[in-house]
Amino acid sequence: MEFFKIRKDIPFMRHALVFNVISLVTFILAVVFLAVRGLNLGVDFTGGTVMEVHYAESADLERIRESLGELGFHDVPVQNFGTSRDVFIRLPAKQDTAGAKLSEQVGAALNAVDPSAEVRRVEFVGSAVGEELVDNGGLALLFVSIGIVLYLWFRFEWKFGVAAIIANLHDVVIILGFFAFFQWDFSVSVLAAILAVLGYSVNESVVVFDRVRENFRKMREASVPTIIDNAITRTLSRTIITHGCTQLAVLSMLLLGGETLHYFALALTIGILFGIYSSALVASPIVMWLGVSRADLVRPPVRKEGAEHV
Repeated sequence: MEFFKIRKDIPFMRHALVFNVISLVTFILAVVFLAVRGLNLGVDFTGGTVMEVHYAESADLERIRESLGELGFHDVPVQNFGTSRDVFIRLPAKQDTAGAKLSEQVGAALNAVDPSAEVRRVEFVGSAVGEELVDNGGLALLFVSIGIVLYLWFRFEWKFGVAAIIANLHDVVIILGFFAFFQWDFSVSVLAAILAVLGYSVNESVVVFDRVRENFRKMREASVPTIIDNAITRTLSRTIITHGCTQLAVLSMLLLGGETLHYFALALTIGILFGIYSSALVASPIVMWLGVSRADLVRPPVRKEGAEHV
């Protein structure tokens, strides 16, 4: 199904160098932000206290944040949990203050504002757990990246695997750069979104690469840039439909999902936008520069010995 039909191929490869220079600059900026500012790791990684508080009426999240601010906890994640009367609070670890004492102080402060506040659950996350999550998250990204390269290597050719992994790492680093620059809360849910973006982006790359391979068989006299331009142009309609529908679902989470899903949906939104860009305008030019040819993808027919000539 096509949303619209483009009759003339768009010369993407003519401007491939410009696109990749822009990508390189963006990538370097993201690395600089990560090195200088670092990620604002959430309680999941740094350790801290997680509290669930129940109210008789709908909770006023702003008043709760003001109460926590008076205790020295600024920009603490405070969000509804299940219903508007249940509140989920994540407090970072505080030096010289035990987790149990900290939860008592917060409970007293909330009761002073609203006597109906009832602390129903308190959990303590140790720093060792956070370090384990960091290690496991890094291993997950490593194994996913290796799997992508191997998959594309066996399905297409090693040049496609190299191009795809560079494009996917480009997406991951840029997402991390956004979180470092704006100091958004980086939690386990954001890490899950990044892993989802890796799979989502490689799917888009596979669609383009499959059309490139098909074009090598059909367009026997065309040059490599022309073949890639045609492949990207012919998949644009599919890209708009697929990513547009996906983004509608993500946008609903971003606007209506509350703070619980806010950064998860934000990471997905950035990943989807840059995933479209990198699959077409980063991975494809790299494949071209690596010297992909018809011989890499189309094997010549094998003549059987002793076959009779007609």
